[in-house]
Amino acid sequence: MATKKVAKVGIKKEKGFLYFVDKQGDISSAKMARGDKKGGAPKKVAKVGIKRETGFLYFIDKQGDISSAKMVRGGTKKKVVKKVSKKKATKKRK
Repeated sequence: MATKKVAKVGIKKEKGFLYFVDKQGDISSAKMARGDKKGGAPKKVAKVGIKRETGFLYFIDKQGDISSAKMVRGGTKKKVVKKVSKKKATKKRK
């Protein structure tokens, strides 16, 4: 998987929080839900404002920067099933 660094931010990740790139292209974090405790509302951590390309996955890497990777569309292809029309049963003539 070839990744490309999009923006150098260098944020420090806190334990128990989920870090992600939001719709505006900024880094946000939200408290993760644990057991019967609910998660928290997302908060902006850093304003970056990256422009997203379609077909790419954006994530926060180990250095705290925004990286992207081309999305792999794998799996098995669905089989095309042909519909077989049944012949109508005809009555025998005497």
